[in-house]
Amino acid sequence: MAKAKVEIESERCKGCGLCVEVCGEQVLELGREINLSGYRYVVAVRPEDCVGCCRCAEMCPDTVLAVWR
Repeated sequence: MAKAKVEIESERCKGCGLCVEVCGEQVLELGREINLSGYRYVVAVRPEDCVGCCRCAEMCPDTVLAVWR
């Protein structure tokens, strides 16, 4: 069971991948879908593994991620 929940505003994501790199639990990956701005956006592929560390949200330059504990 997840200890936290990560929410992603996919339409604002530019697919930089910084959040993917800092996620120690490998919850996030760059998805295959493209948003309306033409970017591949980040998706939570293993949301049940989220521990709520908030590193992804802190790293995101566009404040696309929110972590709920």
